[in-house]
Order: sequence, then C-alpha cells, then structure tokens
Amino acid sequence: MRIPIPQAPFGPIPAAQYVRMSTEEQEYSISNQEEAISRFAKANGYNVVSTYADAGKSGIAIRTRAGLIQLLKDVMTGRAQFQVILVYDVSRWGRFQDADEAAHYEFLCKSAGIPVRYCAEQFDNDGSIPNTLMKAIKRSMAAEFSRELAVKVFAGQRRLARQGFRGCGTAGFGLRRMMVSADGSRRLILNTGEPKAIKTYHTILVPGPKKEIETIRTIFSLAQDKRNSLRAIARELNRRKIRWINDKPWHETAVFRILNNEKYMGCSVYGKRTSTLGGPTRQVPKDLWIRCPQAFAAIIEPEQFERVQRAIQKRRSVSKTDRELLNRMRKILAREGKLTERILAKKGKIDPRMFGERFGSILRAYELIGYKPSWHAFKSIANQRRAKNLRTELLSRLKDLFPDTLSIDTLARSNDSPGARIRQ
Repeated sequence: MRIPIPQAPFGPIPAAQYVRMSTEEQEYSISNQEEAISRFAKANGYNVVSTYADAGKSGIAIRTRAGLIQLLKDVMTGRAQFQVILVYDVSRWGRFQDADEAAHYEFLCKSAGIPVRYCAEQFDNDGSIPNTLMKAIKRSMAAEFSRELAVKVFAGQRRLARQGFRGCGTAGFGLRRMMVSADGSRRLILNTGEPKAIKTYHTILVPGPKKEIETIRTIFSLAQDKRNSLRAIARELNRRKIRWINDKPWHETAVFRILNNEKYMGCSVYGKRTSTLGGPTRQVPKDLWIRCPQAFAAIIEPEQFERVQRAIQKRRSVSKTDRELLNRMRKILAREGKLTERILAKKGKIDPRMFGERFGSILRAYELIGYKPSWHAFKSIANQRRAKNLRTELLSRLKDLFPDTLSIDTLARSNDSPGARIRQ
C-alpha cells in the first residue's frame, strides 16, 4: 500500500525537520542537514515550520534524545502544526539496534497522519515493496555501523588504558583530570565534565587541591585501625567538619569507594564494568580488568593501600557469619513477634542492605529462619522496590531532559542511605 503524501490546497505543505548529530561521528553537522532538508523542501513543495534537534546524541537509544521524544509527543497528542516530517536520512532517525524499534517510531507518526520522508535517500518512503525493503536494509546498515564503531572504540580505549591514560569517567575526590599531548607533555587541568580541546591529546589523573589530598590521607589513616568501620570513619570526618564533593557530608559508601580504589596509589584500572550499545551495565571479572601501575602520581603509598585492604578483610572476617546473623534474627523475632527492616536495624543493629549481599534479599533471609511475613509486608517490600526503580528512572529522565539547568545532589540521611535533592 502506498502512503499518500499530504497535499495542501493552498501554498506549500507545513513540515517539521528532525536533525541529529552524535558525538561519535561528525560527518554531517546539524547545519549541513538543515541545508539539505531546506533544498529538498523547496523542491518538493514543503515549508519547514518546526525544528526538532538532538545535538551530540547517539542514535542507538531514544531515552537521551529529547528532540525525538518531543517530536513524538507533539505528533501523538495532536499538537503538531505540520503535516510531514523531513529527516536527512535513515541513520539520522536512529541507529537502533533493533530495526523494529526504528520502524515503530515511524509507524506512530504515520498512524497519526504525519508521514516521515528521508531527504538524502535514493528511495521514496511511499510504502511500496522495493522501497520498504531498501529502507529495512538501510536500518540494518545503520545499526551495524554503530556495532562496528563500538568495537573499534572499545579496542582504542583498551589500548590507551594499557598506556596509563584515563579513558573516561570523572576524576573523583582528591584528583583532577589533566590534558596531556601525545608526547606526554602536560597542558592544562580540565574541569568536571569538560571535554578535551584537542582530540589527539589524552588525559591523566593528577593530585587535586591540598585540602582534598589531606582528607584522602586521613581516611586511609583512620582505616588502618581495624576498630574503625566505614560508618565510624564517615562520622569522624563529619565531626571534624570535613566535607565531601560539593560540600556534602560523608557517608560510608563514599568512604568505601575511596578505600577500595587503586587510583589513589597511582594505579590506573580500566574495564570494571561494561555496557554494550546502551544496554544494561554489568560487572566484569577482575582477571579481565586492565591495570597499569604507577600511571599517576600516588596520593597513598602502595604499602599503606595494601595495609588498609588487609585491615578491611580482617573486619569482614570477624563479622558475623550467616548462621550467627540468622540466629540473631530468630531472637529478635521471638522477642518482637514480627520482623521488619526497621525492627532489625533498631533492635538488632543490623544493616538491612546486608541481606542482599548475604542472602540475595531480605525475603530469602525470612524464608531461611521459617518466618512468613504478612501479605501486607510482601506488598510493602514490593512497593518499596517499585518506588525505588521509578524514582531512579524519573531522576534519570529529568536529568536527560534538562541537562544544563537541573542539578541532582545526593544527600546522606541519618541511616547513611543516600537521598536526593533536585535544584534548578
């Protein structure tokens, strides 16, 4: 079935243009796409009245593309003041790894009576069998380009990591990123989130402000005493009025990340986690990590770092076994008549997060001691998980929609579990 191209009774047809440029490729800039679309519009009787743009956004997923999301919203809600959508080519619409996803978004527009036309393709998006097959091939080629590019980029990042360069990520507390030339000459300190000015240059980590360096050394000094838990160290730092990033209070998670990060003894570690083409992030086995000792100037001597690791292991070894933990739960159950995370934390001084590490979940721990919580307890736990997932998704979407105007701060609550504060 051929898709009818809307015809305006008077004058040119109002159209919207969608333009996108990823950070990985710079072959076609936004202005070049707009110029080509403008020529196509004039030649085919269209007048561009709306522009939706995603500058510096990858085409493999829609969640970070505010321009395309807004375009689809306007089309589906009937707010669109145009009758056709003009896109430079299939790859600008997206390099979705599932070709059906690209087709789905186009189908939504077509179902609303607003077809998509590709201005630089050799086929006409009219629904005919030959052109439909050509479009499907083009979508597959666009997805394959991203896959091949990802392999090349990953190989390049691993090669740089073996040389001790910093491939990605923030510097972290007590450190700063520095841009260096190809021959290793130091150039300038980069601010948080600031990209390299010259692509052929690399980045390394260097010690940060003196006050932050002193704080790092204080943390490691406190950690050498096996009597100091992570929570005790965070409490001591806050008592001394020492602040964390962005003047936030310390919590045990922040202390843990510092004590277990080899970069503070000058060792570059790459490849702890991986994510393929926008997919879920997963942990990588330690034997596959890329380590480059003495890549950076050390804040902590390697000998002290190793002493702290042994102290941490000792504290873990003397912590209660699974059997002892379950027995404590049984005693609390016998005394209180029921179990909740709040009761375990208050009466037994048990961190609820421990159950996930030891048993997979608190419900599994309940099962092991023969305790069957009420239906309301099951529903409450499920609601908490659902609320946590929705909250995480909401914060992520807000950050994507307002990257320049929205700031999300992590707060430390009284039980050391992180919260969030949104500033705009």
